[in-house]
Amino acid sequence: EEKQLKHIQATIVQLRGDYEKLSLVTGNLLDEHHEKQEATKALFQSVERLEKEKADKEDLLQGIDEKADKATLAGKVSCSQFDVSMERLSEMIQEIQSQMTAQEQSWQQLKEEMAAKVDHMMLRPFQQQLVEQWKSILEKKLKKKETAMKVDNAAGIKTQLLPHYHCLSCDQPIEVKVPG
Repeated sequence: EEKQLKHIQATIVQLRGDYEKLSLVTGNLLDEHHEKQEATKALFQSVERLEKEKADKEDLLQGIDEKADKATLAGKVSCSQFDVSMERLSEMIQEIQSQMTAQEQSWQQLKEEMAAKVDHMMLRPFQQQLVEQWKSILEKKLKKKETAMKVDNAAGIKTQLLPHYHCLSCDQPIEVKVPG
């Protein structure tokens, strides 16, 4: 009986050890389960956030496309604006043409007045006097050039002639040779 009692006690001690191990393993499993639940929860939140951001990004891209379309449309000129601008441009061109016509008429009138005031008969003697003065000036210049050319018209002289030199001590003429 004592043997059985020891055997029962040993079994109880073993059961307690097994129970503690089982409790420890169960606690670890519960902790792992909680961690996995938290990770799964975090994953679901990330997926929801990504879906929301994707939707926001799609909305943003759609908004950008709409703004680009509006900007393109705003850059185009409507037919009415074009017609108004063309009318204004046409009016400005006509106004400039009328101003040019008026200036041409004023110029023509000025020419006629100048022609009436200046007597061409009175200008003829003055013109003849100027022509005669120019002729005399040109003739004088031509005569000066002819005399200068007559002095230098020797054929065959290639080098410049040197002036005559005299000795400083005895004052006799010296022949100087031209280099070259």
